[in-house]
Order: sequence, then structure tokens, then C-alpha cells
Amino acid sequence: MNNLSAQPNLSLYDVLVIGGGINGVGIAMDAAGRGLKVALCEMQDLGGATSSSSSKLIHGGLRYLEYYEFGLVQKALHERERLLTNAPHIMWPLRFRLPHQSHLRPAWLIRLGLFFYDNLAPHTHLAGSRSVRFTKQSPLQAQFIKGFEYSDGWVDDARLVILCAKAAQQQGAAILPRQRCVKAERQQQTWLITLEHTITGERTQLRSKTLVNATGPWASQIFENVLPDLTTPQQLRLVKGSHIVVPRLHDGDEAYLLQNKDGRIVFVLPFHQQFSLIGTTDVDYEGDASHAAISEQEIAYLCRVVNGYFKRSISAHDIVWTYAGVRPLIAGSKGSAQQASRDYHLELDAPSGQAPLLSIFGGKLTTYRLLAEQATTRLARFFPQAGPTWTHHAVLPGGHFSTHTQLNQALAQDYPWLSAPLRQRYVQSYGTLCHQFLASAQNLADLGRHFGAGLYQAEVDYLVAQEWAHTTDDILWRRTKLGLVINPAQTAALSAYLASMDLKHFST
Repeated sequence: MNNLSAQPNLSLYDVLVIGGGINGVGIAMDAAGRGLKVALCEMQDLGGATSSSSSKLIHGGLRYLEYYEFGLVQKALHERERLLTNAPHIMWPLRFRLPHQSHLRPAWLIRLGLFFYDNLAPHTHLAGSRSVRFTKQSPLQAQFIKGFEYSDGWVDDARLVILCAKAAQQQGAAILPRQRCVKAERQQQTWLITLEHTITGERTQLRSKTLVNATGPWASQIFENVLPDLTTPQQLRLVKGSHIVVPRLHDGDEAYLLQNKDGRIVFVLPFHQQFSLIGTTDVDYEGDASHAAISEQEIAYLCRVVNGYFKRSISAHDIVWTYAGVRPLIAGSKGSAQQASRDYHLELDAPSGQAPLLSIFGGKLTTYRLLAEQATTRLARFFPQAGPTWTHHAVLPGGHFSTHTQLNQALAQDYPWLSAPLRQRYVQSYGTLCHQFLASAQNLADLGRHFGAGLYQAEVDYLVAQEWAHTTDDILWRRTKLGLVINPAQTAALSAYLASMDLKHFST
């Protein structure tokens, strides 16, 4: 590779963010919106690791109250309310039922926890908690007679990452997926950063006045590989959370929170009409976070917990999809993985006269916006021209509508030839962004080739051109969840179509 460090025409940014997970794109969005020149690089697909492998919940963390994490729960509940307002297409309220087992947690303790959950932060979108009794029509086994209900929120985590990246781009940020940062060198008041395209191998360089390490599970490791002259200020405890998806266990719209005798809890969530999402586990993890996968022991554990509650039993043979994500928790906490704090820590390294480095350790999906705001405020001290905080009321792309029902009705009027299931998927995935690939169509045929499961060429072209999609996994498992229902032949046809496109143009 040619030595580009002496070239005076290298792009110069105010902020370079390494890591395209939810924290990275949140910081890029916030910083760009304050008037800073921002670039973000990601070695894989945006949200391709931890940020697309969550339990898909925007929640305060009811169980964290047991570990006295009142501060974390409170700020998460505040953020839950904001996010339900700012992204109504990909987030919506979800009612949870908690069957009571007195030998696991006494009723008074659960009532106390729910009281705090209802009152630690104001809420307008969600109903409060209450006691319930289960009838013979309940999907639960007959011994479960009473329990509790409370509210939290559902989120399409992978699409949340994409929409934040789009918002950052709309504010002027350069979004660079599949660009691995292989080296970052301090050269007095700027960083010289070397990126390597993970498909072509091509290397490029750019400069930045500040650097943000938002690499999630790799936040400590990056000091060895990319910043060899520095030592990590924090070590991480990596905890793997695994999930399974099975055919729908019950007909209702509610979710279930199941207690287990080991102190852990398991969610059973309605998932894309036909399925139930079950998780999560908390297992300490060693190794490359990119290779995390569910184990046979975890599958058996999740099935065993579910079969202790539901009338309909499940086994490994019922599983249609599994995924696992590695959560980067701050090291130092003793005890079980589920007791480790989900809070975050921001570490600023800014020696006098040298370019600053901000590293993000820990965090959870629900608090990404607050984390990004605090991180950007730390950086803003180096940029007197930076504007004020602004994301508190920032509606994400596609979210400017009142209700799902209203938008669905508007689509039915504008595009009467769309089927009801297709309209509903567009509403919950794209919101008003779906007009970008529907506007010129007069009928279904105008959407182009049908790859199967309601996936048309117009949507694929949009995802490639506007949302950085590159592979079938990007489209079928992150931009959508159509991988659950599409067949292998249809997947192969989509792969061939993508191979025929000039994707390099869209991926940088």
C-alpha cells in the first residue's frame, strides 16, 4: 500500500466513529446534527453483531431492580418513553404477563418492583401494572392461576440501527460499512486512520480531529489491534445471550415473562405473526464475538423453562431460527452473568495538545440515545462551533405519522393493490419511507420481480441503494425478517440478483 500519510488532501473529519452498532450510529447521528463533520466505519454490516441480536425490547429492566440498579432503570424508563415517540413505526407498546410462583419470588416483592417500575419515570404511552387471574383459556398450564401484568416496548433492533444511520447521513455524516479500521495513529492534534474494505481489500486513509471507539464487544480488544501505543482503560465481561424462534405458542398479542429456579427469567414474545421468540440466556463468553452461537445446553434450557409453563411443549425440533449476541458488560462485577450491570461508562483520553479518544464501554439498547448524547457532549468541548443537544425529540426517518392504523389506511388509499399483510409489514418496517419504493408504482407488477414471501425487486433495490444492504443476510435477517418464511430456492434467486448488481458502489 502506498504511504498516504504525507498527502495533504486526505479527508479531514471532526469525528470518526469506529463501530456501526447502535451506540456508534447514535453518536454519529447526534454529532452530525450538532454541525460536526462525521464519518463512521463498520467492519461488517451495520448492526451486524450485538445490536441485531437482542431480545427486541425497549425496557427499563424490571429484573435490574433486584440488583438495586435504580438509576439505570430510571434512565432506561425515561428513554423508553422518548423512543416510543421518536420511532413509532419500529417500536410499539407490549403487554407482559408474569405468572406467579411464590417459591421463586413472593407476591409482595413483585408488587413492590412493579410499583417502582410504574413510578420511577412518567409514562404516557403505556398502561400501568395490575394483578391478573388466568382462566382455562390461558395458554399456561392449569397450576398457574394468578399473576401480574405490566407494560414495556417492542423494537426492531436491526432497523433501529439502520434508521439512526440514515438520520446521521441526512445530517451529513459519511457512513462506511464493510470498512475495517486497521490502524489509528495520533499525529499531534489529528488522528491518521487507515481503513480496509473487507470485500475488496482496498485500503484508504483519512484524518479526524477526534476518534470514538464504539466497537461494543471489541472495545477493549481494539487497543491491541488498532491502537497499539495505548492501553485499554477498561476490561469487558462478555456475556452471551441466545434466543430461539418457534411456531407461535399462543394466539394473543401479549408477551410472557417466565421465572426460573436459578433466578433467571425467560421472555416469550410474539414475533412476526406466526412465531414466538424465546430468550435470553446469560452465559459468560470467551472468543471472537463474531462467532457467537447458541449451544445445545442453552437450547435445552430455554425449552425446559417454556415447557414448565405452557400447555404446548416445544423441543429442539420445533426451532425455525436461533441467534446469539455478545453483550459487552463492564468487568469487575462478581457473581452470575445475569447480575452484571448493563450500565455504561465513557472513557475520554485527551492529553494536552493531542487528538482526543473517547471509548464506550457497556450499555444497553434502550439507553443508546442518552449514551450518544452524553458522548457527543464530551466531544463538543473540543468544538466551540458545536450546536446544542437535539435528539430528545428527533423523530427517526419514516416516523412522521400518528398511528400504525392511520398510516395503514393511508397506504390502502394510495396503493389499493397492496395486500393487507404487505401493508402491515411496510408500516412496521419502513413507516413513511416505503413511499420511496412505492411512489412510482401503479400496480403490483410495477414493483418488479417477486423473490417470494412478499419481497419485490423495488424493495430490494431500495435496500441496496438507500440502506447499505449487500448480502441476502442483510436483507432477509436484518432489514427484514423474511428469512423466517422464504425458501432456499427463493434465497438463491435473491443471492444471484444481488451478485448481478454493482454493490461496491453502494457499500461505501
